[in-house]
Amino acid sequence: MDNNKIVVDSLNLYYKDFQALNNISIDIKANQITALIGPSGCGKTTFLRVLNRMNDLIDGVKVEGKVLLDGEDIYGPEVDVVQLRKKVGQVFQHPNPFPMSVYDNIAYGPRIHGIKDKRKLDEIVENSLCRAALWEEVRDRLFQSALGLSGGQQQRLCIARALAVDPEVILMDEPTSALDPVSTLKIEELLRELKSFYTIIIVTHNMQQAARVSDVTAFFLTGNLIEYGDTEVLFTKPCDRRTEDYITGRFG
Repeated sequence: MDNNKIVVDSLNLYYKDFQALNNISIDIKANQITALIGPSGCGKTTFLRVLNRMNDLIDGVKVEGKVLLDGEDIYGPEVDVVQLRKKVGQVFQHPNPFPMSVYDNIAYGPRIHGIKDKRKLDEIVENSLCRAALWEEVRDRLFQSALGLSGGQQQRLCIARALAVDPEVILMDEPTSALDPVSTLKIEELLRELKSFYTIIIVTHNMQQAARVSDVTAFFLTGNLIEYGDTEVLFTKPCDRRTEDYITGRFG
């Protein structure tokens, strides 16, 4: 039995007349970290946003092909996009905590989805912060503003907030690009722990980070998927000269 969580087949995406993704086909395994690499403007973030239909929010976007999550086409007419985004959470490049308490940041999603019981919310908040390796740092300031946390803490809070609605897939768009090296290391350690429970897809410009944290890597160039495979193999014995040129710093 295959272990595919997401299967993308012949995906094309257009912003009005511009084709941003060209015939992308890729299988993403459950409980692995998949890194998306490539120069700016190559389609990595656009592809990431396909996976929870965030591109729907942009005018003039047209998607062709299939994106299957657990065998179900997420672009099917019967799909509830709110439920899809609960299942496929996203963490953005810059930490974006809500201007409210640490507790309310985490409880926000569960409340939206109908959980009102305080004891249950308390449990979700503590569990989510523990999973995001933040509980010990914020347990005494749960009811203080999340905006008072450091940048690295805010990003882990955003990860905890994504975990609070019990997703199955977590999308991360350069989650450490705005952070210092110590905070970056904490997030990378966290990702390795979280993959036991979640399927993680991360866009990164940091080649060392992709090599350190991911199990498989996909290299994008000008809207095309050039190469996809085991991270160690792709970084040491790439099949395509363009992949080698990119990861050795010849361009990008």
